[in-house]
Amino acid sequence: MHSPELSEVARGVWAWVQADGTWWVNNAGLIAGDDGDILFDTCATERRTRLLLDAVSVARPDATLRWAVNSHAHGDHTYGNSLLPRTVTIIGHEQMRATLAADPVIDGCPPFWSPNPDWGGVVKRLPDVTVAGRTSVWSGDVRVDLQAPGYPAHTTGDLVAWVPHARVLFAGDLLFAGLTPLAFMGSIDGALRSLDWVEAIDAETVVPGHGPVLSGTQISNEIQRQREYYEFVHAAAEAAWARGASPLEAARELDLGRFGDWPDAERIVLNIHRAFADIEGGEVDVMDAFRDAVALHGGPLRTAV
Repeated sequence: MHSPELSEVARGVWAWVQADGTWWVNNAGLIAGDDGDILFDTCATERRTRLLLDAVSVARPDATLRWAVNSHAHGDHTYGNSLLPRTVTIIGHEQMRATLAADPVIDGCPPFWSPNPDWGGVVKRLPDVTVAGRTSVWSGDVRVDLQAPGYPAHTTGDLVAWVPHARVLFAGDLLFAGLTPLAFMGSIDGALRSLDWVEAIDAETVVPGHGPVLSGTQISNEIQRQREYYEFVHAAAEAAWARGASPLEAARELDLGRFGDWPDAERIVLNIHRAFADIEGGEVDVMDAFRDAVALHGGPLRTAV
């Protein structure tokens, strides 16, 4: 396991990077405010979330957390919510709240990973405030803009946090850096559109949901590579669906080529499931999709939680 680190990426803005970044291992962040600080995401497990909160206490010993923002509903970004003080107001997209409310995995994780995650002493805690489009959170003179793409992308309820005074963007899982991206609970087309949307924000620093912090040309380079991946998924899925192949058959026939060096390559079959659902106007059977991912991987998926 790589040791996570809370690093100041701009004055008063920190990124929490868990460097292995694979299944259930996310990034988070902290924004200092004049009237209370803002946390961006928690972590999957009690152990990892306590490490994050301990690092926040060291970085800001005299400050108080006032808000926490959830980028989307997936447990690697939300299960640690319950470890936050009850005085912290949690904010999320309205669709994110509904998805987390229906999430059964925290209560009994299917055996799709090895080792199966040990959540520790966390329970489901939903956002207190929901937004649908764009809102600003103010802490004294510090403004943080919470923005949604306006369509399904990584999920149906994604939020980013834009810190204009520092030109830092917390992108959540709209952007993965250096590992296979995922959109099986959102939309492949929407995930593609969201990359243009993220790029148009014109940040100087981007904290992706997984992978290293990006700056300068790294931002456009990673966005372009992820754009090419989703275009690859879209084309492969359309061809496979037209010839009547299943998502697993399609994934097994694919040569990932330049994307084959990314960790978590088995996500290709999850993304093809999503693309098929987009074509058919239906929804992904999550359990079937993960069974296919395990079959493609040749066993349970790697995790470190």
